[in-house]
Amino acid sequence: MRQITFTLEDFIPGSESTIPDAVLSPDDLRNLKVLAGINKLNYATLPVVEGQPNMTHTAMERVNYMKEHDIRPGTDEWFRLWFSRPYLTGDSGMDK
Repeated sequence: MRQITFTLEDFIPGSESTIPDAVLSPDDLRNLKVLAGINKLNYATLPVVEGQPNMTHTAMERVNYMKEHDIRPGTDEWFRLWFSRPYLTGDSGMDK
């Protein structure tokens, strides 16, 4: 894969500028595609952080708790449930 070069001419035809060209390496392009969601993310290459909860499981626990306790979006209970930081304050928002 070769490097990609962008000039101001690519964005504004007929323009002349002293702005230097931008060069994008294949690795940078691959990273941009992953960040943009264009490529499928290869989970095998992601770093594993021990002790961190899986966000999907945590979210599902909160959704189920919300349904069980009839918590409505926008209420103080809802904000406490979804925006509490248990690792920072010790409050999980799920102590009803």
